Amino acid sequence: MRRMAWAVLIALVGFASTANAQMGMDLFRRPAIGKVFHPVVGKGAEYISTSTRGGDTKTTTLEMGIVGKDMVDGKEAYWMQFATTGEKEQMQTGKALITTDDFQFHRMIFMMPGQGAMEMPIGMAGKGRDSMNNNMNDWHSVGSETITVPAGTFSCEHWKNDKDGAEVWTSDKVTPIGMVKEVRKDQTMVLEKILDNVPDRITGPVKQFDMQQMMQQRRQQQPQ
Repeated sequence: MRRMAWAVLIALVGFASTANAQMGMDLFRRPAIGKVFHPVVGKGAEYISTSTRGGDTKTTTLEMGIVGKDMVDGKEAYWMQFATTGEKEQMQTGKALITTDDFQFHRMIFMMPGQGAMEMPIGMAGKGRDSMNNNMNDWHSVGSETITVPAGTFSCEHWKNDKDGAEVWTSDKVTPIGMVKEVRKDQTMVLEKILDNVPDRITGPVKQFDMQQMMQQRRQQQPQ
């Protein structure tokens, strides 16, 4: 099976760095499930993540969907979008342009609350992608299983992580990346609903990412 199906998601480095503080974003350390990557423009999935880190329980909504189609060097590519909303946080959004035949990312754009859209240099994702590839060997399939989540009942492939005990259930009936349920030591994520009309939440002009500008804005937002 192709090992880059999940690794490509690290394209949203800028987006994930903030989302990681909210919900761990263990989404970016999944088994290789290229066979269930079925991008369809407008289709997607909504998940509810419940985290109990630090003694506090936090609930976050994660929306994933395909919001556009393009061509890259003659290859078919799709824009995969992520949007997270916490109990007290505004929506944070990112998307990556992915070629379907090799699961490689070619562009990545993110938008934080109160800011315009910014495009991340491709090179910034390389280190994270390499780290993810090293984690892929920790996962293995343990067979098929039927499970029920808020979105319905699905026949799934059940994956386990030998290193940390995490578990993931995937189905080819779920677009775009097949995930139905995930259980970790301090987090559970379940499929809440299937989405049929996922809007592109990143519109308007896109400027190049400026690290110095972002750091300055973060300092300004910190309480005095």
